[in-house]
Amino acid sequence: MKFNKVENKAIGETLYFGTHESGLGIFVVPKKNFSKKYAIIGAKIGSVDNTFIPNGENEQITVPDGIAHFLEHKMFEMSDGSDAFAKFSEYGANANAFTSFTNTCYLFSCTDNFYESFEHLLNYVKLPYFTDANVEKEKGIIGQEIKMYDDDGEWRVMFNLLRALYKDLPVRIDIAGTVESISHITPDTLYKCYNTFYDPSNMILCVAGDVDEEKVLEITDKIMGDKITGTKARGVYPDEQENVFQKEIEQKLSVSTPLFDIGFKDGGKYTGDEILKNEIAVKIILSSVASKSSDLYERLYNDGLINDEFSYDYMYEEQYACAIIGGESKEPKKVYGEVIKYLKDKKRIDADEFDRAKKSIWGSYLRTFNDVEGICSAMVRNVLKGVNWFDFSNIFDSVTLAFVNEKYEKLFCDEEKQALSVVYPA
Repeated sequence: MKFNKVENKAIGETLYFGTHESGLGIFVVPKKNFSKKYAIIGAKIGSVDNTFIPNGENEQITVPDGIAHFLEHKMFEMSDGSDAFAKFSEYGANANAFTSFTNTCYLFSCTDNFYESFEHLLNYVKLPYFTDANVEKEKGIIGQEIKMYDDDGEWRVMFNLLRALYKDLPVRIDIAGTVESISHITPDTLYKCYNTFYDPSNMILCVAGDVDEEKVLEITDKIMGDKITGTKARGVYPDEQENVFQKEIEQKLSVSTPLFDIGFKDGGKYTGDEILKNEIAVKIILSSVASKSSDLYERLYNDGLINDEFSYDYMYEEQYACAIIGGESKEPKKVYGEVIKYLKDKKRIDADEFDRAKKSIWGSYLRTFNDVEGICSAMVRNVLKGVNWFDFSNIFDSVTLAFVNEKYEKLFCDEEKQALSVVYPA
């Protein structure tokens, strides 16, 4: 392959990109004179992908919940008995991996020995090694991790909220699954997942730093040249109702102060750049109504209803979308009522709030290019869901005040789209 070169004059950055013969998407952002280098390879498989049509087959199968996370753990165990992390340490690189609802990523950062580390990254992601013995051993390790999160108040308040928002979509299921669900994982199911979702056509590679893009391509050819691509993974997802599944969920755990999450379910079905457009609109709304400089925060804080843990978040993916406002409060249901009333009474974002929020978001986007990790993480996260993140400026400009206020009314003023999750002290 030959790289395509794009220069984004709006941000003064250059991107080299292309699709390797194996099907792997490659993105390189050169950052001359940066000491740190970063590489990440991501597969479009997360906890929501528990039902799919395996490559080479015609019938869908359902695998145990938590298998994407389990697969991520097992990828570090190599056929010679060594651990992939150990090799990174020899090179002086810091490596990690993570599984989200929709993606699994493997990454490293370093200042020296970049190309050796990069070759190692591609090698171990390309070569899975699963046996009955090492799979059984991993069940005990991950089982302990699951039990730890079962007692984590912040983790539980979020997943309880997702269970309230969603009736059928597997985003309501913990990323790691349950102790019972992972007990059914076998080498065969792991290989089926790997061969389907770790097909290069279902993966993205991004590199940033003071690196030579042609050298990156040369090593990719060396490692991935014999990798035969199949077809993109075909996940199967249930139809989800537009309104929330439950209005409230409560649980008691060992927490000192009640925790709460207020959820707003976006029933829209977004693809490509529309995902990012709607995400930007929701970020503008949330930063205007729920940031620490907002009237709502000041009012709740002065009334002693919240502390500085009050915050907001949002999730915009192809399969689901929602916004969250949460924190700590001795009276979480009163906070819920006050937040909902405030949003309903306010009704819209004014022009000044819109302009301030957009300037802040644009500044954050520009600052991303000062951090090689930020560049690669944002690139992989967006490209895997079909978003042209490098063209952020054009998508950003398409977000108008009218569009934001239309989103505000649909998402934040409909009682059927709202749910509350509370974790009380045991």
